[in-house]
Amino acid sequence: MNVCFVTSECAPFAKTGGLADVSASLPIVLSQKGVRVKLIMPLYSSISVLDFGFVQAVELSQTVISMGHETIPIDVWYGHLPHSDVEVYLIDCPRFYHRGSIYTGDPDEADRFILLQHAAFVIMQRYDFSPDIIHSNDWQTALMPAMLKYHYNWDKLFSTTRTVLSIHNLAYQGLTDPDFAFRAGLPRELADKGGLFEFSGALSFLKTGIMTADRLSTVSPTYAREIQSESFGEGLDGLLRMRSGCLRGILNGIDTDVWNPSTDPHIPNHFSAQDLSGKALCRLSLAKEMGLKLEKGDPLMGIVSRFASQKGFDLLVSVFRDLMRFSNLRFAILGSGDPYFEAFFHQMSSEYPGRVAVHKGMNEGLAHRIEAASDMFLMPSYYEPCGLNQMYSLRYGTIPIVHKTGGLADTVFDADEFPELGTGFSFWNATPDVLKDTIFRAMDWLEDRKQWKAIQSRGMNTDFSWAKSADEYIEMYSSAQKEAC
Repeated sequence: MNVCFVTSECAPFAKTGGLADVSASLPIVLSQKGVRVKLIMPLYSSISVLDFGFVQAVELSQTVISMGHETIPIDVWYGHLPHSDVEVYLIDCPRFYHRGSIYTGDPDEADRFILLQHAAFVIMQRYDFSPDIIHSNDWQTALMPAMLKYHYNWDKLFSTTRTVLSIHNLAYQGLTDPDFAFRAGLPRELADKGGLFEFSGALSFLKTGIMTADRLSTVSPTYAREIQSESFGEGLDGLLRMRSGCLRGILNGIDTDVWNPSTDPHIPNHFSAQDLSGKALCRLSLAKEMGLKLEKGDPLMGIVSRFASQKGFDLLVSVFRDLMRFSNLRFAILGSGDPYFEAFFHQMSSEYPGRVAVHKGMNEGLAHRIEAASDMFLMPSYYEPCGLNQMYSLRYGTIPIVHKTGGLADTVFDADEFPELGTGFSFWNATPDVLKDTIFRAMDWLEDRKQWKAIQSRGMNTDFSWAKSADEYIEMYSSAQKEAC
Protein backbone atom coordinates (compact mmCIF):
# COMPACT_ATOMS: atom_id res chain seq x y z
CA MET A 1 0.00 0.00 0.00
CA ASN A 2 1.27 3.47 -0.94
CA VAL A 3 0.39 6.44 1.27
CA CYS A 4 1.16 10.12 0.73
CA PHE A 5 1.08 11.75 4.17
CA VAL A 6 0.86 15.55 3.97
CA THR A 7 1.26 17.70 7.06
CA SER A 8 2.14 21.25 8.07
CA GLU A 9 4.48 20.13 10.86
CA CYS A 10 6.45 17.10 11.93
CA ALA A 11 8.87 16.51 14.80
CA PRO A 12 11.80 16.80 15.06
CA PHE A 13 11.87 19.18 12.08
CA ALA A 14 9.13 21.65 13.09
CA LYS A 15 6.66 21.46 15.95
CA THR A 16 3.99 23.56 17.63
CA GLY A 17 1.83 20.77 19.07
CA GLY A 18 0.52 17.23 18.91
CA LEU A 19 0.16 17.15 15.11
CA ALA A 20 3.96 17.19 14.83
CA ASP A 21 4.27 14.20 17.18
CA VAL A 22 1.63 12.23 15.26
CA SER A 23 3.32 13.05 11.95
CA ALA A 24 6.64 11.84 13.36
CA SER A 25 5.38 8.57 14.82
CA LEU A 26 2.45 7.20 12.81
CA PRO A 27 4.23 7.07 9.41
CA ILE A 28 7.13 5.13 10.96
CA VAL A 29 4.87 2.47 12.45
CA LEU A 30 2.90 2.26 9.19
CA SER A 31 6.21 1.71 7.38
CA GLN A 32 7.17 -1.03 9.83
CA LYS A 33 3.88 -2.73 8.97
CA GLY A 34 4.67 -2.75 5.25
CA VAL A 35 3.09 0.54 4.11
CA ARG A 36 5.23 2.70 1.82
CA VAL A 37 4.89 6.27 3.08
CA LYS A 38 6.02 9.53 1.52
CA LEU A 39 5.71 12.47 3.94
CA ILE A 40 5.51 15.99 2.49
CA MET A 41 5.75 19.24 4.46
CA PRO A 42 7.13 22.80 4.15
CA LEU A 43 10.77 23.70 4.65
CA TYR A 44 10.52 26.40 7.30
CA SER A 45 13.52 28.64 7.91
CA SER A 46 13.91 27.08 11.37
CA ILE A 47 14.74 23.66 9.86
CA SER A 48 18.45 22.97 9.48
CA VAL A 49 18.37 20.57 6.54
CA LEU A 50 22.02 19.55 6.77
CA ASP A 51 21.73 18.66 10.46
CA PHE A 52 19.00 16.17 9.56
CA GLY A 53 20.83 14.73 6.57
CA PHE A 54 18.61 16.18 3.83
CA VAL A 55 19.92 16.55 0.30
CA GLN A 56 18.56 18.69 -2.50
CA ALA A 57 16.39 16.77 -4.95
CA VAL A 58 18.16 18.11 -8.03
CA GLU A 59 15.63 16.53 -10.39
CA LEU A 60 13.00 18.81 -8.81
CA SER A 61 15.13 21.96 -8.82
CA GLN A 62 13.13 25.07 -9.72
CA THR A 63 9.92 23.10 -10.15
CA VAL A 64 7.11 25.48 -11.06
CA ILE A 65 3.79 25.32 -9.22
CA SER A 66 0.73 26.87 -10.88
CA MET A 67 -1.63 28.71 -8.56
CA GLY A 68 -4.38 30.44 -10.46
CA HIS A 69 -2.74 32.88 -12.89
CA GLU A 70 0.60 32.79 -11.03
CA THR A 71 3.52 30.37 -11.26
CA ILE A 72 5.72 29.91 -8.21
CA PRO A 73 9.12 28.18 -8.30
CA ILE A 74 10.05 25.75 -5.55
CA ASP A 75 12.96 23.51 -4.68
CA VAL A 76 12.65 20.23 -2.81
CA TRP A 77 14.87 18.64 -0.19
CA TYR A 78 14.85 14.89 0.36
CA GLY A 79 15.55 12.84 3.47
CA HIS A 80 13.99 10.46 5.97
CA LEU A 81 12.30 10.53 9.33
CA PRO A 82 15.06 9.70 11.84
CA HIS A 83 15.89 6.00 12.14
CA SER A 84 13.29 4.96 9.57
CA ASP A 85 12.62 4.24 5.91
CA VAL A 86 9.94 6.95 5.69
CA GLU A 87 10.81 9.33 2.85
CA VAL A 88 10.41 13.04 3.61
CA TYR A 89 10.12 15.83 1.05
CA LEU A 90 10.52 19.42 2.24
CA ILE A 91 9.00 22.14 0.04
CA ASP A 92 11.52 24.96 -0.24
CA CYS A 93 9.87 28.31 -1.02
CA PRO A 94 11.44 31.18 0.95
CA ARG A 95 8.67 33.56 -0.07
CA PHE A 96 6.14 31.52 1.92
CA TYR A 97 8.06 29.54 4.51
CA HIS A 98 11.04 31.64 5.63
CA ARG A 99 9.21 33.50 8.36
CA GLY A 100 9.49 33.74 12.09
CA SER A 101 6.99 31.00 12.87
CA ILE A 102 5.22 28.02 11.33
CA TYR A 103 1.82 29.70 11.41
CA THR A 104 1.66 33.44 10.85
CA GLY A 105 -1.88 34.76 10.43
CA ASP A 106 -0.53 36.79 7.50
CA PRO A 107 -2.91 37.73 4.66
CA ASP A 108 -1.36 35.04 2.47
CA GLU A 109 -1.66 32.24 5.03
CA ALA A 110 -4.06 30.37 2.74
CA ASP A 111 -1.59 30.64 -0.15
CA ARG A 112 1.19 29.14 1.97
CA PHE A 113 -0.73 25.90 2.40
CA ILE A 114 -2.38 25.86 -1.02
CA LEU A 115 1.18 25.80 -2.37
CA LEU A 116 2.06 22.87 -0.09
CA GLN A 117 -0.89 20.85 -1.40
CA HIS A 118 -0.20 21.59 -5.07
CA ALA A 119 3.46 20.73 -4.49
CA ALA A 120 2.50 17.37 -2.97
CA PHE A 121 0.58 16.45 -6.12
CA VAL A 122 3.44 17.60 -8.36
CA ILE A 123 6.01 15.58 -6.41
CA MET A 124 3.88 12.46 -6.76
CA GLN A 125 3.56 13.11 -10.49
CA ARG A 126 7.30 13.69 -10.99
CA TYR A 127 8.19 10.45 -9.20
CA ASP A 128 5.32 8.52 -10.80
CA PHE A 129 4.13 7.66 -7.28
CA SER A 130 0.55 6.42 -7.41
CA PRO A 131 -0.82 6.61 -3.88
CA ASP A 132 -3.54 4.29 -2.70
CA ILE A 133 -4.25 6.88 0.00
CA ILE A 134 -3.61 10.60 0.36
CA HIS A 135 -3.70 11.26 4.11
CA SER A 136 -4.35 14.95 4.91
CA ASN A 137 -4.07 16.46 8.36
CA ASP A 138 -6.07 19.41 9.72
CA TRP A 139 -7.11 22.48 7.76
CA GLN A 140 -3.69 23.18 6.27
CA THR A 141 -3.96 20.15 3.95
CA ALA A 142 -7.73 19.59 3.96
CA LEU A 143 -8.20 20.83 0.37
CA MET A 144 -6.40 17.83 -1.12
CA PRO A 145 -9.48 15.58 -1.41
CA ALA A 146 -11.29 18.33 -3.35
CA MET A 147 -8.20 19.15 -5.40
CA LEU A 148 -7.97 15.50 -6.39
CA LYS A 149 -11.64 15.49 -7.40
CA TYR A 150 -11.73 18.78 -9.30
CA HIS A 151 -8.19 19.67 -10.40
CA TYR A 152 -6.04 16.53 -10.67
CA ASN A 153 -8.79 14.13 -11.75
CA TRP A 154 -7.42 14.09 -15.32
CA ASP A 155 -4.26 12.26 -14.24
CA LYS A 156 -4.61 8.46 -14.38
CA LEU A 157 -1.85 8.25 -11.78
CA PHE A 158 -4.55 9.07 -9.21
CA SER A 159 -7.38 7.04 -10.74
CA THR A 160 -7.56 4.62 -7.80
CA THR A 161 -6.42 7.07 -5.10
CA ARG A 162 -8.66 7.51 -2.08
CA THR A 163 -8.44 10.24 0.56
CA VAL A 164 -8.39 10.38 4.36
CA LEU A 165 -8.66 13.59 6.39
CA SER A 166 -7.59 13.49 10.04
CA ILE A 167 -9.10 16.23 12.22
CA HIS A 168 -6.69 16.97 15.04
CA ASN A 169 -8.55 20.07 16.23
CA LEU A 170 -11.88 21.11 14.75
CA ALA A 171 -11.60 24.64 16.14
CA TYR A 172 -9.06 25.62 13.49
CA GLN A 173 -10.86 25.58 10.15
CA GLY A 174 -8.80 27.63 7.70
CA LEU A 175 -11.40 30.26 6.81
CA THR A 176 -10.30 32.51 3.97
CA ASP A 177 -11.54 34.65 1.09
CA PRO A 178 -13.51 32.64 -1.50
CA ASP A 179 -11.15 33.99 -4.19
CA PHE A 180 -8.51 31.53 -2.95
CA ALA A 181 -10.59 28.66 -4.35
CA PHE A 182 -9.33 29.56 -7.84
CA ARG A 183 -5.71 29.36 -6.66
CA ALA A 184 -6.42 25.85 -5.33
CA GLY A 185 -7.94 24.82 -8.65
CA LEU A 186 -11.43 24.53 -7.20
CA PRO A 187 -14.70 25.84 -8.73
CA ARG A 188 -15.26 29.35 -7.36
CA GLU A 189 -19.05 28.83 -7.08
CA LEU A 190 -18.50 26.12 -4.48
CA ALA A 191 -16.83 28.68 -2.20
CA ASP A 192 -19.48 31.35 -2.68
CA LYS A 193 -22.46 31.87 -0.39
CA GLY A 194 -24.44 28.64 -0.14
CA GLY A 195 -21.71 26.63 -1.86
CA LEU A 196 -20.50 23.24 -0.71
CA PHE A 197 -17.19 24.64 0.58
CA GLU A 198 -18.51 27.90 2.10
CA PHE A 199 -18.82 28.54 5.82
CA SER A 200 -19.74 31.91 7.36
CA GLY A 201 -19.13 33.65 4.06
CA ALA A 202 -15.65 32.23 3.65
CA LEU A 203 -13.94 29.34 1.92
CA SER A 204 -13.43 26.79 4.69
CA PHE A 205 -10.48 24.49 4.10
CA LEU A 206 -11.72 22.09 6.77
CA LYS A 207 -15.35 21.99 5.62
CA THR A 208 -14.10 21.32 2.09
CA GLY A 209 -12.17 18.31 3.34
CA ILE A 210 -15.05 17.05 5.45
CA MET A 211 -17.36 17.17 2.44
CA THR A 212 -14.99 15.50 -0.04
CA ALA A 213 -12.66 13.06 1.77
CA ASP A 214 -13.45 9.35 1.43
CA ARG A 215 -12.81 8.80 5.12
CA LEU A 216 -12.60 11.09 8.15
CA SER A 217 -10.78 10.41 11.38
CA THR A 218 -10.23 12.19 14.65
CA VAL A 219 -7.61 11.51 17.27
CA SER A 220 -9.77 9.81 19.91
CA PRO A 221 -13.10 7.95 20.03
CA THR A 222 -14.66 10.39 22.50
CA TYR A 223 -13.68 13.40 20.39
CA ALA A 224 -15.27 11.74 17.34
CA ARG A 225 -18.55 11.64 19.26
CA GLU A 226 -18.16 15.11 20.78
CA ILE A 227 -17.66 16.94 17.47
CA GLN A 228 -21.02 15.62 16.26
CA SER A 229 -22.69 17.62 19.04
CA GLU A 230 -23.58 21.29 18.97
CA SER A 231 -21.36 21.96 21.99
CA PHE A 232 -18.15 20.76 20.33
CA GLY A 233 -19.06 20.85 16.63
CA GLU A 234 -17.85 24.42 15.91
CA GLY A 235 -20.79 24.89 13.54
CA LEU A 236 -19.92 21.77 11.52
CA ASP A 237 -21.69 19.21 13.72
CA GLY A 238 -24.55 18.77 11.27
CA LEU A 239 -22.16 17.90 8.44
CA LEU A 240 -20.23 15.55 10.69
CA ARG A 241 -23.42 13.78 11.74
CA MET A 242 -24.31 13.49 8.05
CA ARG A 243 -20.93 11.85 7.39
CA SER A 244 -20.83 9.84 10.62
CA GLY A 245 -20.65 6.58 8.68
CA CYS A 246 -17.26 7.70 7.32
CA LEU A 247 -15.96 9.11 10.62
CA ARG A 248 -13.80 7.14 13.02
CA GLY A 249 -12.01 8.09 16.23
CA ILE A 250 -8.55 6.52 16.48
CA LEU A 251 -6.61 7.28 19.63
CA ASN A 252 -3.17 8.74 19.08
CA GLY A 253 -0.27 6.72 20.34
CA ILE A 254 3.03 7.94 21.74
CA ASP A 255 6.60 7.11 20.85
CA THR A 256 7.43 4.71 23.66
CA ASP A 257 11.12 4.78 22.76
CA VAL A 258 11.32 8.56 23.18
CA TRP A 259 9.07 8.56 26.25
CA ASN A 260 10.64 5.79 28.29
CA PRO A 261 11.75 6.48 31.87
CA SER A 262 14.08 3.48 31.72
CA THR A 263 16.20 4.97 28.93
CA ASP A 264 15.28 8.67 28.60
CA PRO A 265 18.48 10.68 27.96
CA HIS A 266 16.81 13.89 29.15
CA ILE A 267 16.38 12.79 32.77
CA PRO A 268 19.18 12.42 35.35
CA ASN A 269 18.00 9.11 36.83
CA HIS A 270 16.16 6.25 35.18
CA PHE A 271 13.35 4.26 36.77
CA SER A 272 10.59 1.78 35.98
CA ALA A 273 7.31 0.48 37.35
CA GLN A 274 9.31 -2.19 39.19
CA ASP A 275 11.80 0.27 40.69
CA LEU A 276 10.63 3.86 41.23
CA SER A 277 13.65 4.97 43.27
CA GLY A 278 15.03 6.98 40.34
CA LYS A 279 11.86 9.07 40.24
CA ALA A 280 12.60 10.48 43.70
CA LEU A 281 16.08 11.46 42.53
CA CYS A 282 14.59 13.14 39.43
CA ARG A 283 12.38 15.13 41.79
CA LEU A 284 15.38 16.43 43.75
CA SER A 285 17.25 17.27 40.56
CA LEU A 286 14.32 19.21 39.10
CA ALA A 287 13.91 21.16 42.32
CA LYS A 288 17.51 22.30 42.05
CA GLU A 289 17.18 23.09 38.33
CA MET A 290 14.02 25.19 38.72
CA GLY A 291 14.67 26.69 42.15
CA LEU A 292 11.95 24.84 44.05
CA LYS A 293 12.10 24.22 47.79
CA LEU A 294 10.91 20.65 48.16
CA GLU A 295 10.66 18.87 51.47
CA LYS A 296 9.82 15.20 51.73
CA GLY A 297 6.06 14.87 51.40
CA ASP A 298 5.52 18.13 49.49
CA PRO A 299 3.30 17.27 46.50
CA LEU A 300 4.74 18.41 43.15
CA MET A 301 2.35 19.34 40.34
CA GLY A 302 3.66 19.53 36.77
CA ILE A 303 2.26 21.60 33.89
CA VAL A 304 3.65 21.50 30.35
CA SER A 305 1.33 23.24 27.92
CA ARG A 306 0.42 26.01 25.58
CA PHE A 307 -1.23 28.73 27.65
CA ALA A 308 -4.50 28.97 25.74
CA SER A 309 -8.13 29.39 26.76
CA GLN A 310 -8.86 25.87 25.48
CA LYS A 311 -6.53 24.46 28.11
CA GLY A 312 -8.72 25.53 31.04
CA PHE A 313 -6.13 27.55 32.91
CA ASP A 314 -8.72 30.18 33.86
CA LEU A 315 -10.11 27.49 36.18
CA LEU A 316 -6.73 27.21 37.86
CA VAL A 317 -6.31 30.99 38.08
CA SER A 318 -9.52 31.22 40.12
CA VAL A 319 -8.39 28.76 42.79
CA PHE A 320 -4.59 29.04 42.67
CA ARG A 321 -4.17 31.06 45.86
CA ASP A 322 -6.57 28.75 47.73
CA LEU A 323 -4.44 25.78 46.67
CA MET A 324 -1.33 27.52 47.95
CA ARG A 325 -3.00 28.68 51.17
CA PHE A 326 -4.48 25.35 52.19
CA SER A 327 -1.80 22.90 51.07
CA ASN A 328 1.95 22.46 50.72
CA LEU A 329 1.61 21.99 46.95
CA ARG A 330 4.48 22.93 44.63
CA PHE A 331 4.21 23.75 40.91
CA ALA A 332 6.71 23.18 38.08
CA ILE A 333 5.33 24.99 35.02
CA LEU A 334 6.62 25.04 31.45
CA GLY A 335 4.83 26.80 28.60
CA SER A 336 3.93 29.97 26.78
CA GLY A 337 1.03 31.51 24.92
CA ASP A 338 -1.70 33.85 26.13
CA PRO A 339 0.02 36.90 27.72
CA TYR A 340 -2.57 36.93 30.51
CA PHE A 341 -1.67 33.42 31.67
CA GLU A 342 2.04 34.06 31.19
CA ALA A 343 1.78 37.13 33.43
CA PHE A 344 -0.33 35.30 36.01
CA PHE A 345 2.10 32.38 36.41
CA HIS A 346 5.01 34.82 36.58
CA GLN A 347 3.18 36.70 39.34
CA MET A 348 2.57 33.45 41.25
CA SER A 349 6.26 32.59 41.06
CA SER A 350 6.98 36.00 42.64
CA GLU A 351 4.32 35.62 45.34
CA TYR A 352 5.35 32.06 46.18
CA PRO A 353 9.11 31.81 45.62
CA GLY A 354 10.36 28.27 46.06
CA ARG A 355 6.84 26.92 45.67
CA VAL A 356 6.02 27.98 42.11
CA ALA A 357 8.64 27.74 39.36
CA VAL A 358 7.89 28.86 35.80
CA HIS A 359 9.91 28.47 32.61
CA LYS A 360 8.54 30.42 29.66
CA GLY A 361 8.69 28.80 26.23
CA MET A 362 9.08 25.18 25.21
CA ASN A 363 12.08 23.07 26.15
CA GLU A 364 11.97 19.40 25.20
CA GLY A 365 14.47 18.26 27.81
CA LEU A 366 12.79 20.19 30.62
CA ALA A 367 9.39 18.79 29.55
CA HIS A 368 10.77 15.28 30.07
CA ARG A 369 12.27 16.20 33.43
CA ILE A 370 8.99 17.72 34.67
CA GLU A 371 7.13 14.58 33.61
CA ALA A 372 9.67 12.38 35.38
CA ALA A 373 9.83 14.37 38.61
CA SER A 374 6.23 15.35 39.30
CA ASP A 375 3.75 13.52 41.50
CA MET A 376 0.79 14.84 39.49
CA PHE A 377 0.25 16.45 36.11
CA LEU A 378 -2.54 18.96 35.49
CA MET A 379 -4.61 19.10 32.24
CA PRO A 380 -7.94 20.88 32.93
CA SER A 381 -8.70 21.45 29.21
CA TYR A 382 -12.23 22.46 28.26
CA TYR A 383 -11.78 20.22 25.22
CA GLU A 384 -8.85 18.04 24.20
CA PRO A 385 -9.13 16.08 20.95
CA CYS A 386 -6.58 13.57 22.16
CA GLY A 387 -3.85 15.01 24.33
CA LEU A 388 -0.44 13.40 24.67
CA ASN A 389 0.93 14.72 27.95
CA GLN A 390 -1.49 12.64 30.00
CA MET A 391 -0.06 9.53 28.30
CA TYR A 392 3.50 10.72 28.83
CA SER A 393 2.61 11.28 32.50
CA LEU A 394 1.15 7.81 32.93
CA ARG A 395 4.27 6.35 31.36
CA TYR A 396 6.41 8.18 33.94
CA GLY A 397 4.34 7.31 37.02
CA THR A 398 3.02 10.87 37.22
CA ILE A 399 -0.68 10.87 38.01
CA PRO A 400 -2.82 12.96 35.62
CA ILE A 401 -5.58 15.27 36.82
CA VAL A 402 -7.82 15.92 33.82
CA HIS A 403 -11.18 17.20 32.66
CA LYS A 404 -13.16 14.23 31.34
CA THR A 405 -13.28 15.18 27.67
CA GLY A 406 -11.94 13.90 24.35
CA GLY A 407 -8.83 11.77 24.57
CA LEU A 408 -8.45 12.60 28.26
CA ALA A 409 -11.64 10.64 28.94
CA ASP A 410 -10.35 7.74 26.83
CA THR A 411 -6.99 7.41 28.58
CA VAL A 412 -7.38 8.43 32.25
CA PHE A 413 -9.65 6.48 34.60
CA ASP A 414 -10.60 8.04 37.92
CA ALA A 415 -9.25 6.21 40.96
CA ASP A 416 -12.40 6.84 43.01
CA GLU A 417 -14.75 5.87 40.20
CA PHE A 418 -12.72 2.76 39.29
CA PRO A 419 -10.81 1.72 42.45
CA GLU A 420 -9.27 -1.39 40.85
CA LEU A 421 -8.56 0.20 37.45
CA GLY A 422 -7.91 3.86 38.24
CA THR A 423 -4.90 5.57 36.68
CA GLY A 424 -5.61 9.20 37.61
CA PHE A 425 -8.25 11.70 38.64
CA SER A 426 -10.89 13.31 36.44
CA PHE A 427 -13.88 15.62 36.69
CA TRP A 428 -16.98 16.22 34.58
CA ASN A 429 -17.98 19.78 35.40
CA ALA A 430 -15.32 22.28 34.32
CA THR A 431 -15.68 24.78 37.17
CA PRO A 432 -13.01 26.22 39.49
CA ASP A 433 -14.44 24.60 42.62
CA VAL A 434 -14.66 21.17 41.00
CA LEU A 435 -11.06 21.47 39.81
CA LYS A 436 -9.94 22.48 43.31
CA ASP A 437 -11.82 19.57 44.90
CA THR A 438 -10.27 17.13 42.42
CA ILE A 439 -6.74 18.35 43.19
CA PHE A 440 -7.34 18.02 46.93
CA ARG A 441 -8.86 14.58 46.33
CA ALA A 442 -5.69 13.52 44.52
CA MET A 443 -3.51 14.84 47.33
CA ASP A 444 -5.53 12.78 49.83
CA TRP A 445 -4.73 9.66 47.82
CA LEU A 446 -1.05 10.65 47.69
CA GLU A 447 -0.81 10.32 51.45
CA ASP A 448 -1.42 6.56 51.12
CA ARG A 449 1.82 5.57 49.41
CA LYS A 450 0.76 1.95 48.85
CA GLN A 451 -2.42 2.95 47.03
CA TRP A 452 -0.55 5.65 45.11
CA LYS A 453 2.05 3.18 43.88
CA ALA A 454 -0.75 0.89 42.69
CA ILE A 455 -2.17 3.76 40.60
CA GLN A 456 1.30 4.52 39.26
CA SER A 457 1.90 0.90 38.34
CA ARG A 458 -1.36 0.61 36.40
CA GLY A 459 -0.56 3.73 34.39
CA MET A 460 3.03 2.76 33.69
CA ASN A 461 1.98 -0.67 32.45
CA THR A 462 -0.68 0.65 30.05
CA ASP A 463 0.25 0.23 26.38
CA PHE A 464 0.06 3.59 24.59
CA SER A 465 2.26 2.58 21.65
CA TRP A 466 1.23 3.28 18.06
CA ALA A 467 0.92 -0.40 17.08
CA LYS A 468 -2.83 -0.79 17.69
CA SER A 469 -3.68 2.65 16.30
CA ALA A 470 -1.61 2.05 13.16
CA ASP A 471 -3.56 -1.17 12.54
CA GLU A 472 -6.78 0.83 12.76
CA TYR A 473 -5.49 3.34 10.21
CA ILE A 474 -4.49 0.55 7.83
CA GLU A 475 -7.96 -0.97 8.19
CA MET A 476 -9.51 2.42 7.44
CA TYR A 477 -7.28 2.86 4.40
CA SER A 478 -8.34 -0.57 3.14
CA SER A 479 -12.03 0.13 3.65
CA ALA A 480 -11.71 3.42 1.74
CA GLN A 481 -10.23 1.51 -1.18
CA LYS A 482 -12.99 -1.11 -1.15
CA GLU A 483 -16.15 0.93 -0.78
CA ALA A 484 -17.66 4.38 -0.57
CA CYS A 485 -19.50 5.51 2.54
